[in-house]
Amino acid sequence: MSIALGLPKLDGATLPYMNTSPSRPALNSPLRAVGAFGLAILLSACAHLEDSGHAVLPHGGKVTYSLAGQGTPAVVLQSGLGDGRAPWATVYQALLPRHRVLALDRPGYGASPAASGPRDPCQIATETRQVLQQAGVSPPYLLVGHSLGGLYQYVFARLYPQDVAGLVLLDPTHPTHWATVQSAAPASASLLRAMRATVFSSTMRAEFDEQASCLDRLDTLPPLQAPTTLLWSTVASEVEGREFRRALGELRKDWASLTHARNIINVAGSGHYIQRDAPRTVVDAIDTAVKLSR
Repeated sequence: MSIALGLPKLDGATLPYMNTSPSRPALNSPLRAVGAFGLAILLSACAHLEDSGHAVLPHGGKVTYSLAGQGTPAVVLQSGLGDGRAPWATVYQALLPRHRVLALDRPGYGASPAASGPRDPCQIATETRQVLQQAGVSPPYLLVGHSLGGLYQYVFARLYPQDVAGLVLLDPTHPTHWATVQSAAPASASLLRAMRATVFSSTMRAEFDEQASCLDRLDTLPPLQAPTTLLWSTVASEVEGREFRRALGELRKDWASLTHARNIINVAGSGHYIQRDAPRTVVDAIDTAVKLSR
């Protein structure tokens, strides 16, 4: 489950509470959305990847990961808000014949217990690098991130450019996402606040609240060294209003400027969970990105 688009999703589709009948409103109140959003938390655990090991972070947190395959650069899969490794299961298995692949559960998700301390993008990027080092995975890395995980991978590339061979970002959360939603789409912001207050775990709240807290420390003026591919969903939720979609379009344009992306792919028929709705497209994009990085 992820909220890069600012609204609840389930497997790239609209949540079950949605009523698409033109004679009835799609959503009566934010609290109705919250109730169904909890169902997504339960269903997101259906897919499974086998544990390969655990990394112990300097502050005492433990990160469980899956690691298999051969090849360089290693492919590193990062999930969005509220998700462990599960959404990557199909893509992970499809990549193994050609690539070395690591997928992880950040602290507080999946098999990794919650950790204390900051949960901002710089901290999470640093922890991801520490996990890779402890797992014996040497750079360079092809960083793949979905939703808020896309922002984390972008920050990793800014902090450690020498370690990064390329990026593939799926509906990444923009650095100014939350500020933009609050100013340009207040109804969507109200829904998010209700969800944060009622169904977010403590880890989700921390990541949500700190999603932009370290970004002013990054030097974003130089062009991003790593070649980048952007994948965008094309199927919006019915609760994403016109103001929100307009703001999202502008943020997507800015991502092209931030990353100087070589490839931008609008994935036909896909909702927010592109890795589940169109896994073949994601795998092909990763294969191409690996070739470009060599």
